[in-house]
Amino acid sequence: MTTPLLPEGDAAGNRTIAERGGSPWFRRYLSPAPAHRLVCLPHAGGAAGFFHPWVSRLPADIELVAVKYPGRQDRLGEPVPPSIEDLADTVAGELTPLLDIPLTLFGHSMGASVAYEVARRIEQRAALSAVFVSGSGAPSGGPPGEEHLLDDDELVRSTVQRGGPGGDAFQVPALRSILLPSLRADRRLVDTYRPEHLPPLKTPVIAFGGDADEGCPPGELGSWQAVSATPLTTRVFPGGHFYLHGQEDQVVGAILELWAARP
Repeated sequence: MTTPLLPEGDAAGNRTIAERGGSPWFRRYLSPAPAHRLVCLPHAGGAAGFFHPWVSRLPADIELVAVKYPGRQDRLGEPVPPSIEDLADTVAGELTPLLDIPLTLFGHSMGASVAYEVARRIEQRAALSAVFVSGSGAPSGGPPGEEHLLDDDELVRSTVQRGGPGGDAFQVPALRSILLPSLRADRRLVDTYRPEHLPPLKTPVIAFGGDADEGCPPGELGSWQAVSATPLTTRVFPGGHFYLHGQEDQVVGAILELWAARP
Protein backbone atom coordinates (compact mmCIF):
# COMPACT_ATOMS: atom_id res chain seq x y z
CA MET A 1 0.00 0.00 0.00
CA THR A 2 1.21 3.48 -0.81
CA THR A 3 2.04 5.54 2.27
CA PRO A 4 1.58 9.28 1.74
CA LEU A 5 4.28 11.64 2.93
CA LEU A 6 1.73 14.42 3.29
CA PRO A 7 -1.97 14.16 4.15
CA GLU A 8 -4.85 15.29 1.96
CA GLY A 9 -5.37 19.02 2.05
CA ASP A 10 -1.76 20.06 2.62
CA ALA A 11 0.28 22.63 0.71
CA ALA A 12 0.73 20.25 -2.21
CA GLY A 13 -2.38 21.57 -3.88
CA ASN A 14 -4.82 19.50 -1.78
CA ARG A 15 -3.28 16.23 -2.93
CA THR A 16 -1.59 13.27 -1.35
CA ILE A 17 2.09 12.83 -2.19
CA ALA A 18 2.90 9.16 -2.71
CA GLU A 19 6.54 8.12 -2.51
CA ARG A 20 6.70 5.12 -0.25
CA GLY A 21 5.30 1.77 -1.24
CA GLY A 22 5.37 2.58 -4.95
CA SER A 23 8.20 3.07 -7.39
CA PRO A 24 11.27 4.77 -5.88
CA TRP A 25 11.59 6.61 -9.18
CA PHE A 26 8.53 8.81 -8.77
CA ARG A 27 6.95 11.39 -6.56
CA ARG A 28 3.28 11.18 -7.42
CA TYR A 29 0.86 13.96 -6.52
CA LEU A 30 -2.23 11.80 -6.49
CA SER A 31 -5.61 12.92 -7.81
CA PRO A 32 -8.83 11.18 -6.70
CA ALA A 33 -9.91 10.54 -10.30
CA PRO A 34 -7.05 11.39 -12.68
CA ALA A 35 -7.84 11.72 -16.37
CA HIS A 36 -4.28 12.54 -17.44
CA ARG A 37 -0.74 12.23 -16.09
CA LEU A 38 2.01 14.79 -16.55
CA VAL A 39 5.42 13.18 -16.01
CA CYS A 40 8.19 15.72 -15.34
CA LEU A 41 11.92 15.06 -15.72
CA PRO A 42 14.35 17.46 -13.99
CA HIS A 43 17.57 19.07 -15.15
CA ALA A 44 21.12 17.92 -14.35
CA GLY A 45 21.61 18.10 -10.60
CA GLY A 46 17.88 18.64 -10.19
CA ALA A 47 15.33 16.81 -8.11
CA ALA A 48 11.63 16.01 -8.19
CA GLY A 49 10.82 18.93 -5.91
CA PHE A 50 11.66 21.36 -8.72
CA PHE A 51 8.15 20.73 -10.06
CA HIS A 52 6.34 20.95 -6.70
CA PRO A 53 5.04 24.50 -7.38
CA TRP A 54 3.18 23.23 -10.44
CA VAL A 55 0.79 21.05 -8.47
CA SER A 56 -1.52 23.77 -7.18
CA ARG A 57 -1.73 25.21 -10.70
CA LEU A 58 -2.96 22.02 -12.36
CA PRO A 59 -6.62 20.99 -12.64
CA ALA A 60 -7.68 18.34 -10.16
CA ASP A 61 -7.95 15.66 -12.84
CA ILE A 62 -4.28 15.96 -13.88
CA GLU A 63 -1.86 13.92 -11.79
CA LEU A 64 1.69 15.23 -11.68
CA VAL A 65 4.44 12.61 -11.52
CA ALA A 66 7.93 13.99 -10.88
CA VAL A 67 10.84 11.68 -11.68
CA LYS A 68 13.33 11.10 -8.85
CA TYR A 69 16.79 10.53 -10.26
CA PRO A 70 19.12 8.36 -8.15
CA GLY A 71 22.09 9.83 -6.31
CA ARG A 72 20.21 12.58 -4.41
CA GLN A 73 17.79 13.17 -1.56
CA ASP A 74 16.25 9.89 -0.37
CA ARG A 75 18.15 8.03 -3.14
CA LEU A 76 21.49 9.49 -2.14
CA GLY A 77 23.37 6.20 -1.95
CA GLU A 78 22.20 4.93 -5.33
CA PRO A 79 24.44 5.24 -8.41
CA VAL A 80 23.41 7.40 -11.34
CA PRO A 81 22.97 5.22 -14.47
CA PRO A 82 25.92 5.18 -16.88
CA SER A 83 24.07 6.81 -19.79
CA ILE A 84 20.96 8.75 -20.76
CA GLU A 85 19.81 5.64 -22.62
CA ASP A 86 20.13 3.48 -19.50
CA LEU A 87 18.30 6.09 -17.45
CA ALA A 88 15.50 6.18 -20.02
CA ASP A 89 15.27 2.38 -20.10
CA THR A 90 14.50 2.31 -16.39
CA VAL A 91 12.15 5.30 -16.33
CA ALA A 92 10.16 3.93 -19.28
CA GLY A 93 9.88 0.56 -17.59
CA GLU A 94 8.79 2.07 -14.28
CA LEU A 95 6.10 4.07 -16.09
CA THR A 96 4.40 0.93 -17.42
CA PRO A 97 1.77 0.74 -14.62
CA LEU A 98 0.94 4.41 -15.20
CA LEU A 99 -0.01 4.01 -18.87
CA ASP A 100 -3.62 3.23 -17.99
CA ILE A 101 -4.60 6.85 -18.72
CA PRO A 102 -3.19 9.41 -21.22
CA LEU A 103 0.33 10.48 -20.37
CA THR A 104 2.44 13.51 -21.32
CA LEU A 105 6.17 14.03 -20.74
CA PHE A 106 7.86 17.31 -19.78
CA GLY A 107 11.65 17.41 -19.57
CA HIS A 108 13.81 20.42 -18.77
CA SER A 109 17.45 20.72 -19.90
CA MET A 110 18.96 17.25 -19.36
CA GLY A 111 15.39 16.12 -18.75
CA ALA A 112 14.53 17.03 -22.35
CA SER A 113 16.97 14.42 -23.66
CA VAL A 114 15.66 11.89 -21.16
CA ALA A 115 12.09 12.68 -22.22
CA TYR A 116 12.97 12.06 -25.88
CA GLU A 117 14.52 8.68 -25.07
CA VAL A 118 11.67 7.70 -22.74
CA ALA A 119 9.15 8.65 -25.44
CA ARG A 120 10.98 6.48 -27.99
CA ARG A 121 10.59 3.49 -25.70
CA ILE A 122 6.99 4.09 -24.69
CA GLU A 123 5.86 4.67 -28.28
CA GLN A 124 6.74 1.05 -29.02
CA ARG A 125 3.86 -0.10 -26.80
CA ALA A 126 1.54 2.83 -26.06
CA ALA A 127 0.53 6.25 -27.35
CA LEU A 128 1.62 9.45 -25.62
CA SER A 129 -0.34 12.70 -25.68
CA ALA A 130 2.62 15.07 -26.07
CA VAL A 131 6.31 15.51 -25.31
CA PHE A 132 7.32 18.92 -23.95
CA VAL A 133 11.05 19.65 -24.15
CA SER A 134 12.50 22.69 -22.42
CA GLY A 135 15.79 24.58 -22.26
CA SER A 136 17.61 22.30 -24.68
CA GLY A 137 18.21 21.74 -28.35
CA ALA A 138 17.49 18.36 -29.86
CA PRO A 139 19.93 15.48 -29.35
CA SER A 140 22.76 15.33 -31.86
CA GLY A 141 26.08 13.65 -32.52
CA GLY A 142 29.53 15.17 -32.28
CA PRO A 143 32.37 15.03 -29.78
CA PRO A 144 31.54 14.61 -26.09
CA GLY A 145 31.35 17.63 -23.82
CA GLU A 146 33.84 18.29 -21.04
CA GLU A 147 31.93 20.11 -18.31
CA HIS A 148 31.87 17.01 -16.11
CA LEU A 149 35.70 17.07 -16.15
CA LEU A 150 35.92 20.53 -14.54
CA ASP A 151 37.28 20.80 -11.03
CA ASP A 152 34.74 21.27 -8.24
CA ASP A 153 34.93 25.07 -8.09
CA GLU A 154 34.58 25.46 -11.86
CA LEU A 155 31.70 22.99 -12.01
CA VAL A 156 29.86 24.87 -9.27
CA ARG A 157 30.55 28.20 -10.96
CA SER A 158 29.24 26.93 -14.29
CA THR A 159 26.11 25.57 -12.62
CA VAL A 160 25.36 28.69 -10.60
CA GLN A 161 25.80 30.88 -13.68
CA ARG A 162 22.83 29.13 -15.25
CA GLY A 163 20.73 30.75 -12.55
CA GLY A 164 18.76 27.81 -11.22
CA PRO A 165 17.09 27.72 -7.81
CA GLY A 166 19.10 26.44 -4.86
CA GLY A 167 22.48 27.75 -6.01
CA ASP A 168 23.16 29.11 -2.53
CA ALA A 169 23.39 25.54 -1.25
CA PHE A 170 26.82 25.22 -2.86
CA GLN A 171 28.10 27.86 -0.44
CA VAL A 172 27.45 25.50 2.50
CA PRO A 173 30.36 23.01 2.65
CA ALA A 174 28.28 20.14 4.03
CA LEU A 175 25.62 20.56 1.34
CA ARG A 176 28.17 21.11 -1.40
CA SER A 177 29.79 17.75 -0.67
CA ILE A 178 26.39 16.07 -0.94
CA LEU A 179 25.29 17.84 -4.12
CA LEU A 180 28.47 17.66 -6.19
CA PRO A 181 28.63 13.90 -6.89
CA SER A 182 25.16 13.72 -8.45
CA LEU A 183 25.69 16.99 -10.32
CA ARG A 184 28.94 15.72 -11.82
CA ALA A 185 27.36 12.37 -12.69
CA ASP A 186 24.45 14.11 -14.40
CA ARG A 187 26.79 16.38 -16.34
CA ARG A 188 28.65 13.29 -17.51
CA LEU A 189 25.36 11.90 -18.84
CA VAL A 190 24.76 15.13 -20.76
CA ASP A 191 28.33 15.41 -22.05
CA THR A 192 28.48 11.83 -23.31
CA TYR A 193 24.97 11.63 -24.81
CA ARG A 194 25.76 11.70 -28.50
CA PRO A 195 23.27 9.31 -30.14
CA GLU A 196 23.86 8.23 -33.71
CA HIS A 197 20.32 7.01 -34.35
CA LEU A 198 17.59 9.63 -33.83
CA PRO A 199 14.24 8.34 -35.05
CA PRO A 200 11.50 11.00 -35.10
CA LEU A 201 8.81 10.75 -32.48
CA LYS A 202 5.25 10.06 -33.56
CA THR A 203 4.05 12.01 -30.53
CA PRO A 204 3.66 15.79 -30.98
CA VAL A 205 6.74 17.64 -29.70
CA ILE A 206 6.46 21.08 -28.09
CA ALA A 207 9.65 23.02 -27.29
CA PHE A 208 9.83 25.69 -24.56
CA GLY A 209 12.72 28.04 -23.85
CA GLY A 210 13.82 31.35 -22.37
CA ASP A 211 14.56 34.35 -24.55
CA ALA A 212 17.81 35.03 -22.66
CA ASP A 213 19.04 31.44 -22.32
CA GLU A 214 22.66 31.58 -23.47
CA GLY A 215 23.03 27.80 -23.37
CA CYS A 216 19.98 27.24 -25.56
CA PRO A 217 19.07 30.36 -27.54
CA PRO A 218 15.49 30.41 -28.86
CA GLY A 219 16.71 29.59 -32.36
CA GLU A 220 17.95 26.19 -31.19
CA LEU A 221 14.48 25.08 -30.19
CA GLY A 222 13.69 24.53 -33.86
CA SER A 223 16.21 21.68 -33.96
CA TRP A 224 13.56 19.46 -32.38
CA GLN A 225 11.73 19.35 -35.71
CA ALA A 226 14.37 16.86 -36.89
CA VAL A 227 13.18 14.33 -34.30
CA SER A 228 9.46 15.03 -34.63
CA ALA A 229 7.27 13.40 -37.27
CA THR A 230 4.63 16.11 -36.76
CA PRO A 231 4.98 19.90 -37.02
CA LEU A 232 6.93 21.31 -34.09
CA THR A 233 5.36 23.88 -31.75
CA THR A 234 7.63 26.31 -29.90
CA ARG A 235 6.98 28.78 -27.10
CA VAL A 236 9.51 31.31 -25.78
CA PHE A 237 9.22 32.90 -22.34
CA PRO A 238 11.07 35.83 -20.78
CA GLY A 239 14.14 34.69 -18.87
CA GLY A 240 17.25 32.57 -18.97
CA HIS A 241 17.89 28.86 -18.69
CA PHE A 242 15.65 28.54 -15.65
CA TYR A 243 12.89 30.74 -17.01
CA LEU A 244 10.43 28.28 -15.41
CA HIS A 245 11.39 29.39 -11.89
CA GLY A 246 9.08 32.20 -10.82
CA GLN A 247 6.89 31.88 -13.93
CA GLU A 248 5.00 28.77 -12.94
CA ASP A 249 1.63 30.34 -13.75
CA GLN A 250 2.73 31.19 -17.28
CA VAL A 251 4.46 27.87 -17.98
CA VAL A 252 1.71 25.65 -16.61
CA GLY A 253 -0.85 27.87 -18.31
CA ALA A 254 0.91 27.38 -21.65
CA ILE A 255 0.97 23.60 -21.17
CA LEU A 256 -2.77 23.57 -20.47
CA GLU A 257 -3.45 25.90 -23.41
CA LEU A 258 -1.49 23.71 -25.83
CA TRP A 259 -3.16 20.58 -24.51
CA ALA A 260 -6.56 22.16 -25.14
CA ALA A 261 -5.52 23.09 -28.69
CA ARG A 262 -4.69 19.52 -29.64
CA PRO A 263 -6.79 18.13 -32.51
